[in-house]
Amino acid sequence: MRHRFAIVGCGRIAQKHAEHSARVGSLTAVCDTDFEKAVLLAKKYNANAYKSIENMLSEEKEIDVVCICTPNYLHAQQSILALKSGNHVLCEKPLSINLQDANEMIATANECNKKLFVVKQNRYNPPVEAVKSILKDNSLGKISSFQINCFWNRPEEYYNNTWKGSKKMDGGTLYTQFSHFIDLLYWFLGDVKEVKSVTRNFQHPSIETEDAGIILFEMKSGAIGSMNYNVNAFQKNMEGSFTIFGEKGTIKIGGQYLNTLEYQNIEGREININEAGNLANDYGYYQGSMSNHDKVYDHLINALNGIDSEFASAFDGMKSVEIIEMIYKNAAL
Repeated sequence: MRHRFAIVGCGRIAQKHAEHSARVGSLTAVCDTDFEKAVLLAKKYNANAYKSIENMLSEEKEIDVVCICTPNYLHAQQSILALKSGNHVLCEKPLSINLQDANEMIATANECNKKLFVVKQNRYNPPVEAVKSILKDNSLGKISSFQINCFWNRPEEYYNNTWKGSKKMDGGTLYTQFSHFIDLLYWFLGDVKEVKSVTRNFQHPSIETEDAGIILFEMKSGAIGSMNYNVNAFQKNMEGSFTIFGEKGTIKIGGQYLNTLEYQNIEGREININEAGNLANDYGYYQGSMSNHDKVYDHLINALNGIDSEFASAFDGMKSVEIIEMIYKNAAL
């Protein structure tokens, strides 16, 4: 069965969704309030263009999956509309920007008997997959501590004339830039018990959210760790890393985007990674996370066809929102 896809929001990331939805199925319809963007994307894939999600859902009765590629604050509202219209939903990160909305999205999916997924493409970086594998088989033993570093660059022009940096529409730097790291924290190490955090805005006076923060975590497992993040690295992204210390080994994923295995010392084991992995998403004057939407869509098709697949569920997306909300509620500003 070739699944039929629709895309809501025709900005940069939508181009990736269009490419891969057309590869694994067919792109039937797209919509954007900037109708010209919708028309341009629709022409490329011989799809129908609409000005609103409401019009699209009322006209297109044969859609299987709706892909939500809009600003953060619209994810919950639009996902719920699509689910209630009888469609599965693939939502870009973050799932939402508050826990109440995330739980409502999951409840709606259950009520409508439809699947709700969230895009967490960094899970498919080869070093990330390797670390998940060794954690699953307990090769590191009991985990005692960890360190996450997120040192990226977002210039002023990134925030100009856009929703980014707005508390109401963006939610904060942890939602828009670093939710993938929070996802991996949960995926690797489980639930967070307690956090303490400090956030500041040092170099972006035009925005309402923080551009830097330091977080202390205590996990329910007993492990402790910290996350140091900012978007103030000079001129370009510097580092995205995750180091884990266990009783039988230490390992660090690094590079700019968790795309290299920088250090390993594991009792009786050595990891060899033969796959280079994809490149980062390039947006001109800045770069985003790894471009693994090909793998996202391959796993999505498996999940839709009932094949067991390592895929980020709505529950996983909700856990990221839960942790980020906890961080912001406990932040000393």
